[in-house]
Amino acid sequence: MARTQGSHSDITGPRVREAALRLFATHGYAAVSMRQIAGEVGVQAGALYNYTPDKQSLLFDLMKGHMDDLLAARAAEPGPDDPLAALEGFTRFHIRFHHDRPDEVFISYMELRNLSPENFKEIEGLRRSYEDQLEAILRRGVAIGAFDVAEPKIAAMAVIAMLNGVNTWFREGGRLSLPQIEQLHWDMVRKAVSAPEPPNHG
Repeated sequence: MARTQGSHSDITGPRVREAALRLFATHGYAAVSMRQIAGEVGVQAGALYNYTPDKQSLLFDLMKGHMDDLLAARAAEPGPDDPLAALEGFTRFHIRFHHDRPDEVFISYMELRNLSPENFKEIEGLRRSYEDQLEAILRRGVAIGAFDVAEPKIAAMAVIAMLNGVNTWFREGGRLSLPQIEQLHWDMVRKAVSAPEPPNHG
């Protein structure tokens, strides 16, 4: 999104994003005003409009930034041809990426209803692009007999929903470490698609 030029826009812009992200995640988009965001940043409310035309644009900018970062990070991951290895890589990547961004994840899934129809369509398109990557892995596995999945599209959405759930309850310092959580979820995903258990699994 293009930014309107204004005093200290390069300094204030990131701070506006950080404040909006924190407030939206804590109180919900509908309950947060531009005046509250300005107060968090330490500027007059009118100064926010040097960065964003309105609160809706700010919400969209946060969601789109999250999805752009997700797709870019995923594109940088190695993509093995073997469907089983690719599925494991996707599972572990998804958990790690989202664990590091709890506020972004919360907003991306809980505030979709507050997007305008046009903005919703664009964000949903980005989400589908990500889901399509997992669906493609499942379809490759089905094609070679590695997976037994009747509806790869539905299975892809179900797997992502399960992986997203980690963010709602996992906390560092608990009984299980993040690598252990990754392994447990990979075991569940592998069994869900009926992939054969690898040798010497322990």
